Amino acid sequence: MAITSLERMNNSDLAGYYSTLSRNYKKVRSQNLKLDMSRGKPCQEQLDLTAGLIDCLSRTDFRAANGTDCRNYGGIDGIPEIRELCAWILEARPAEVIVGGNSSLALMHDLIVRAMLQKLPGSETPWKKLPQVRFLCPSPGYDRHFAICEYLGIEMIPVNYQADGPDMDKVERLAAADPTIKGIWCVPKYSNPTGITYSDSVVKRLATMTTKASDFRIFWDNAYAVHHLTNTPDRLLNILTACKNAGNPDRVFIFASSSKISFPGSGIAMMAGSETNINWLKKQMIIQTIGPDKMNQLRHVRFFKDPAGIEAHMRRHAAIIKPKFDLVTAIFESTLGGKNLATWSNPRGGYFISLNTLPGCAKKVVAKAAEAGVVLTGAGATFPYGLDPEDKNIRIAPTFPPLPELKQALELVALCIQLVSAEQELAKRSTPAKNKIAAV
Repeated sequence: MAITSLERMNNSDLAGYYSTLSRNYKKVRSQNLKLDMSRGKPCQEQLDLTAGLIDCLSRTDFRAANGTDCRNYGGIDGIPEIRELCAWILEARPAEVIVGGNSSLALMHDLIVRAMLQKLPGSETPWKKLPQVRFLCPSPGYDRHFAICEYLGIEMIPVNYQADGPDMDKVERLAAADPTIKGIWCVPKYSNPTGITYSDSVVKRLATMTTKASDFRIFWDNAYAVHHLTNTPDRLLNILTACKNAGNPDRVFIFASSSKISFPGSGIAMMAGSETNINWLKKQMIIQTIGPDKMNQLRHVRFFKDPAGIEAHMRRHAAIIKPKFDLVTAIFESTLGGKNLATWSNPRGGYFISLNTLPGCAKKVVAKAAEAGVVLTGAGATFPYGLDPEDKNIRIAPTFPPLPELKQALELVALCIQLVSAEQELAKRSTPAKNKIAAV
């Protein structure tokens, strides 16, 4: 039966359609699938690309370019050559870069904790001494950003995404009026999960906008800066330069890591900011650590060598995962296309696809998929406090499963969307009859 819209089907056709979907779902459940697509993890083939990182140093090859013995203490901001390589990724000068441990999320978490405990440059008081601290949170967004705020008691204000980034009219209005709004989370390139890359206009407005808080900061998590799925990658305006040009040089902290370039658990984390921000931060870091893992930093430099080496490496990554993104599009188009049941993004880079069901269906779709053996990111996870106001967004993470398993998982997700949508339409049609009976 050709399906164009559930609302256009008569009751008999809808019941028949639902019955067919239910039988198909039972068949899939009987297969006892066990597939996990809850996180955006590199697959084994991607990890194998970096196998040479493990043994790229000899027993005598442990000195940085400036003669530093990387086996020993020191170097709070990273060895010079890794700061130079990371400066290329972050589009900053080496003097504006800190290279830390293996997790950019840890850098973000610790930075916000430090802002709670110590005054940021331009701040009048540590945030913990204020009655309230708020952050703007473009949504759907990255759940771990939101978890940091929730953990530290920072109130989150959702901001909708538009085609070229967050709703800047709302961002500007709120930031200009409320001194308790101290920051905004941004994943500006191939955004998690929408795949959006911020336009030049959005970047400039973030850099130039008036903020009531003198210590307002943009937390610019450029996690997918080099993670392209196309030979014509998106271009992102340099936010650090834009802030400097606007007279707000201290407004932004930029983050990235090699977690999806080399090894997720054994990569390098990096951040950039104005020299004022970086010098402030280094004074705090000295209390926490005597230095990062410089041997790991040296391994990364020796393995990748230069920007061209990273670019070539990322093309090999794309060759592995692009077919998986293409498979998502193909299956959703063939199973859901033209049925007005869902929409999905078609990103040009990054690690995720944003899937929107009909309002009110996402949680049930995720639950039904889990019952049949496919674990997805929890519905609502892409919004502050896990509350999707329309209950429609699901983050699809296609990189980890092999193609045959991914195909099974996606077909099940599409089936669950159709099944839950049909259930909702049937319930909607039965409601007036129930109300009529109740009234009698």
